[in-house]
Amino acid sequence: MPQQSPDRRTTDRCTPHRRTTDRPTTVLTVTADSLVAADFGPRRKAPGPRRKSGAGTPYRRLFTIPGTLAFTIGNLIARLPMGMFSISAVIMIAGARDSYALAGAVTATGLAATAAVAPWTARLVDRYGQARIAVPATAIAALGSLALLLCVRYGAPDWTLFAAYAATATTPNTGGMSRARWAHLLKGDPAGLHTANSFEQAADELCFMLGPVLAAFLCGTFFPEAGTLVGAVLMLTGVLLFAAQRATEPPVRGRPRTASKSLPHAPGMPPLLIGFLATGAVFGSMEVVTIAFADAQGHRSAAGVILALQAAGSGAAGLLYGALKPPGPAERRYPWSLAAMAVLMSGPLLAAMLTGSLVVLAGALLVAGMATAPTMVTAMTLIQRRTPEGRLNEGMTLAVTGLLGGIACGSAAGGWMVERASAAAGYGIPVAAATVALLIALVTRRLDCQTRALG
Repeated sequence: MPQQSPDRRTTDRCTPHRRTTDRPTTVLTVTADSLVAADFGPRRKAPGPRRKSGAGTPYRRLFTIPGTLAFTIGNLIARLPMGMFSISAVIMIAGARDSYALAGAVTATGLAATAAVAPWTARLVDRYGQARIAVPATAIAALGSLALLLCVRYGAPDWTLFAAYAATATTPNTGGMSRARWAHLLKGDPAGLHTANSFEQAADELCFMLGPVLAAFLCGTFFPEAGTLVGAVLMLTGVLLFAAQRATEPPVRGRPRTASKSLPHAPGMPPLLIGFLATGAVFGSMEVVTIAFADAQGHRSAAGVILALQAAGSGAAGLLYGALKPPGPAERRYPWSLAAMAVLMSGPLLAAMLTGSLVVLAGALLVAGMATAPTMVTAMTLIQRRTPEGRLNEGMTLAVTGLLGGIACGSAAGGWMVERASAAAGYGIPVAAATVALLIALVTRRLDCQTRALG
């Protein structure tokens, strides 16, 4: 390095804090084959792009995309009634006909009809567009709800209740349509899509937590049909608002080349759908067993609050999971999420068997719910990746159908265990179902690794 002149060194020592903007601070020197410039001036941070205000969190960045806030609000309004209809129907039918058996049979018929019809509705949405299919499908479902209300109100024969509630099966998968919009808008941005999927899962938990509470309040405060009536109005209004946001709607690509193939048999889909079935059994059995356990303790009305805590834990974990950047691919994270769910689901079992306390059980369910959202977010991400292009709504609706089937099976298994053993022992069903889902994921991953090694 070249030596500075004595005058300059003295000046620099005497005025160390003085800014010397009036003279150069760069010294030139010649090496063997090049000219070197040494800059002794004060270091300044290089100017960079300004960060927009409000872009500090992943969720706020999501809603800087034009149109996303509008379609999200409409979708949340349409999704809230999904947690209202079943309990509203049970309260309305049981109150008018004095038969919980009839009320349960009617709602079970509606669930079975939805599982059969929903994939066809989703396929039409993929083929013709969300607005063209979702609006008329929702109108038919709303008319079915109103028909059920009138049949109950005016004492129509029992068979009309089954027919009317079956008509609600055309309700489109609003959560799936919202996820499809995010997948379209965030194509090529896996981190952003992870955050969007986490937000959607938290929204699901919120709606299924608030829906039953709102339905019970409306039916109990006003009249038994109020929950069904308000739910139908909210659903239709929300879908109309959602469908009006055409700028964010995924483009229609016509009939996809994979349309003739069975989507449940697409590569990687069967084990995922079976996993959704087992996960649904966790939810269905947990609900029935918790109601039975609270009833056995003499506090049946507390069951709704306890289950709401589980949903709250899941929603909070989903929001946190979306704000983070989980390491590794989704294929690797999925078994770990299921393992966490299987372990945490043992908490309610231990709380019920060892303490018999509703307070301890509530805390255990709050913690257990924290594994639900990460599992569902990761599974939905895998569904999106393995669904052929142009059939995304159908793929996600098949996942929801698997969940519904699992909920029905889990409810039956949980009720059987409660009657044959005890309500506390019934919490073994969610643990067993989560373990089955984990084993399926582990076996599938091992087979995939062996296939890649041989290939």
